[in-house]
Amino acid sequence: MLTVVAEICLKPGRRDAVLAAVRALIPPVLEEEGCYQYDALVDHQAQVPWKHNSPDSIFMLEQWESLRHLEQHQQMPHMETHRAIIKDDVVDLKILVLEPTA
Repeated sequence: MLTVVAEICLKPGRRDAVLAAVRALIPPVLEEEGCYQYDALVDHQAQVPWKHNSPDSIFMLEQWESLRHLEQHQQMPHMETHRAIIKDDVVDLKILVLEPTA
């Protein structure tokens, strides 16, 4: 099982619009073979000195059965449509593909 953490860095003020597009994407992704989790998270605005603030980012937390399933996900028509919808709002994308240590 693989865990994906992706940070979608957005232009200031565009988070709510992109979050709406992401929410529409969640149901079809959860129906994909090998997808166990696909959640959107946003920064909790806590004013503590040790926390990094990311008010203009959306974080995706995903669980995939295998790299093959994750790669198939990237090629799905609904993903291509989604990327086209949000492309003008995204300034950077950071994707981590993680595996358990035990």
